[in-house]
Amino acid sequence: MFAPGPTLETARLILRPPATEDLDGWAELMADPEAARFIGGQMSRSQAWRMMATMAGSWALNGFGMFSLIEKDTGRWVGRVGPWRPEGWPGTEVGWSLLPAAHGKGYAVEAATATMDWAVDHLGWTRLVHCIDPANLASIKVAERVGSRFLEVGKLPEPYQDTTIHLWGQTAEAWRARREL
Repeated sequence: MFAPGPTLETARLILRPPATEDLDGWAELMADPEAARFIGGQMSRSQAWRMMATMAGSWALNGFGMFSLIEKDTGRWVGRVGPWRPEGWPGTEVGWSLLPAAHGKGYAVEAATATMDWAVDHLGWTRLVHCIDPANLASIKVAERVGSRFLEVGKLPEPYQDTTIHLWGQTAEAWRARREL
């Protein structure tokens, strides 16, 4: 069973809404202390299931949510990426979180590019942001590689209201101009 929504493809990746078969990957991501550090902290398998179900629910309620990121060559779930805007969020975010084994391959930039295109073209978003912990240097590099810049210090809603984040981003107009290069 898949959450309702489109499937996007890049040269190396398939991006689709979460499916029940993705739980092992979600649980692996959230169990890894370094991978989970900037996305709510380590979680048990049952907590990871609830997080995955929340994302699937976003697809059902809003028509968007983070995509499951699947390697074309292996069929392996390697992360989550895409549009995210829960109640109280500081903007229309395109975010990313990948398993450590998928780091350093350019997947985050490849997938973020595809989902930023989709958010601008299909959701009509006029501003794209990335909520990044200032200590998350790898995510800052991804944001820079997709042409985003530091915008401001931001706040997340409960239960993360005490977490300092930096909002990186750009306008849809800037994104469109960049992709035309």
